[in-house]
Amino acid sequence: MDFHLTQSVFSDPGGPGLDELSGDPRQLALLARNLIIHRNEGERFGHAIPERRLREDAEARYMTEMMRILRERSEAPLTRGREPDERFVGTCRDFSLLLCSMLRATGTPARLRCGFATYFVEGFHDDHWVTEYRPTEGGWRLADAQIAYGPYEVDFDPLDVPRDRFVVAGQAWRECRAGRVDPGTFGVAGLQGIRGLWYVRGSVLRDLAALNGVEVLPWDCWGPEVLDDAALTEDDLALADAVAAARTDDGVRRLYRDPRLTVPDEITSYTTYAGVRRVTLPRS
Repeated sequence: MDFHLTQSVFSDPGGPGLDELSGDPRQLALLARNLIIHRNEGERFGHAIPERRLREDAEARYMTEMMRILRERSEAPLTRGREPDERFVGTCRDFSLLLCSMLRATGTPARLRCGFATYFVEGFHDDHWVTEYRPTEGGWRLADAQIAYGPYEVDFDPLDVPRDRFVVAGQAWRECRAGRVDPGTFGVAGLQGIRGLWYVRGSVLRDLAALNGVEVLPWDCWGPEVLDDAALTEDDLALADAVAAARTDDGVRRLYRDPRLTVPDEITSYTTYAGVRRVTLPRS
């Protein structure tokens, strides 16, 4: 548990403040919901998000950047509810990273999980990130701060998302490989061609990285370029099979030491607004 209590380079807020928050996961999830607006939520909130914020905010990989942006937009304490124009404009990964950072700071083991939600688009497994945390009274639970309250209605507790409503990437891979589900129902809703087994594989690799404290952006990739199912090799399939089969922290750590799986210093980012670019990741 010590590993999941330690801030990563990505989740470290870079200063005091978060450790003074309530340690209640539910309150922290509500706080995260109040500090971020998803860049696709403008219409839901009746807010026209400035184009520059749409382009730039969600490219902030690190909590230090998110905290800087939040402080620039309002001098109010983080615990105060914010109007949409005072919020960070992010994605599901940013809600999850903020909640993860706050949980770690207040003494609850937490980590990011990459996978697929079934509660946004009927019949589709939509690319999504949540926070997995371990409260004192039980095992690991999934929390989705984006739907903690507000414009979403779900039939479950957002602080205890059922495992069949959010399918972690490894489970999604196993289900697809066994032929129990159609890989074509996994991907990014609304984007033509961004779905299939190749996309599930990318999520498997990003989930492994997150479990090892490297919480990259949803569009970050490394290794050989694989952008459709036809590009998948037998080696690609076997490696993803091994990752998806890992069940323990030790197994996850051991797999991540494989140079084919470790996130390198330079990655490829398939950004929404800036196109494909090479990015060097600072590690400290």
